[in-house]
Amino acid sequence: MARWEPNAPERLSRAALELFAERGYENTTVIDIARRAGLTKSTFFRHFQDKREVLFGNGTLASVLGAAVAAAPSPVDPFEAVALGLEAMGREAFTASRREFSVQRRAVIEAHPELREREALKGLALTAAVVDALRERGVGELPARVAAELGALAMKIAYERWSDGEVEEFGAAARVALEEVRAAVGS
Repeated sequence: MARWEPNAPERLSRAALELFAERGYENTTVIDIARRAGLTKSTFFRHFQDKREVLFGNGTLASVLGAAVAAAPSPVDPFEAVALGLEAMGREAFTASRREFSVQRRAVIEAHPELREREALKGLALTAAVVDALRERGVGELPARVAAELGALAMKIAYERWSDGEVEEFGAAARVALEEVRAAVGS
């Protein structure tokens, strides 16, 4: 086994994605994923709780998003703080080198109800991170929730546009989508 090679989590994620696409989510085991990645089952479990988590990370995006929203310059309004957070998240996770993986990941998730459920839960965690960060900035509960929910919708729209190849840069797409969403609801 090639345990000494770097990037075990990335290798496991790619192996899982390949196997989910080839065999289906239900027909793929943790052992299959570890073998495809050239790793052991115990290495898999050092990085992920179960085979679902291999496609969803370990909360890194929520941390990046929340930290960027919290760190936005003081005079910006909640929506600008959310836009800055989405841009930071784009720089971290939605790069040109990750687009193909993201397209395949999206297709696998859309094909499996259990994975769609987990994706929805991840979205809720991202929204909660934004609410928490905005509240830390002194934004009231309701405005924080509204800004976070509209940011979540903008993120979904931007992700679809980015993964479909309609836009090159996720952060800019997220900012545009947030403005479109705000205009649609009249805020």
